[in-house]
Amino acid sequence: MLKIVEGILKGDRRSLSRAISIIDNEEGKYQEIISQIFKNTGRAMTIGLTGPGGAGKSSLIGKLIDEFKRFNYKIAIIAVDPTSPLTGGAILGDRVRMQANLMDKSEVFMRSIASRGAVGGISRSLRNIIRILDAAGYNLIIVESVGTGQLEIEVSKVVNLTLVVFTPNTGDKVQAVKAGITEIGDIYIVNKADLEGANTLYNTIKDLIGDTVRKPIILKCSAKTGTGTREVAEMISKMLTERVESIRKKDYELLEIELKDMVLNILRDKILIMLNDNPAYHNLIDKIQKKKMDPFQAAEELTSNLLNDSFHNYKEHNKT
Repeated sequence: MLKIVEGILKGDRRSLSRAISIIDNEEGKYQEIISQIFKNTGRAMTIGLTGPGGAGKSSLIGKLIDEFKRFNYKIAIIAVDPTSPLTGGAILGDRVRMQANLMDKSEVFMRSIASRGAVGGISRSLRNIIRILDAAGYNLIIVESVGTGQLEIEVSKVVNLTLVVFTPNTGDKVQAVKAGITEIGDIYIVNKADLEGANTLYNTIKDLIGDTVRKPIILKCSAKTGTGTREVAEMISKMLTERVESIRKKDYELLEIELKDMVLNILRDKILIMLNDNPAYHNLIDKIQKKKMDPFQAAEELTSNLLNDSFHNYKEHNKT
């Protein structure tokens, strides 16, 4: 067993931080780390918070932590930040934004990671980072998706329960509610309920999605005053407890998506290598440039050749 894995299983924070960096950057023995901790995963519950920028997701998480303690959760937070175009690193710094709320919560593990330009702001490594924290004994893992003005639908693909957070001063709120998120939220929260317009927004959301087949929960709270945050935490805990069967079904679906993504990524990497090493690839580019062939014909021909070569190599390999 790798030394870093021993540290993870003991809950050592230094090992955790190092392992997350290795996984996030896909360095060295990152696959071996996941292989060795994999049997110790599958116990943690995961919730995601998404919604427009400025909805107060970070502040709400800070308030919910105290409430979650009553349910004996050991909590870890992953904040997915936008990626710097220069460094590839996280630029929002959710860790800084939450610092005031977490100063007296040393038992909570917090980590920001960069979205790396992934669809919906969710990095390709997020699922494995969740596994690392799961193996370390954190049984409630909170993922906050990047708030850059668009709704991060992708967060629902990696968590058990999705919370969509709105605020009364969010512009185009009705359009935002309609823009696809009617299908992803398990709980819809009107944060900053102390502000004018909160009741109007609450009723708008209720009218639009309250009677849909899924019947999501719609709640109001104020992270600033703490009003309603206990009710939100209790509803989250209740749903995680009561929806064991649906969570198991969703976990199967998540694994199906993950495996498909991994296979496609591996194929993509291998195909790029094959293309760069294939003289026919460059010959076809010359033909396209000289108008002897259109791009669609070239792509079909090259794909057919690559598939035939791969099938031939597969048969030759099985002969030996």
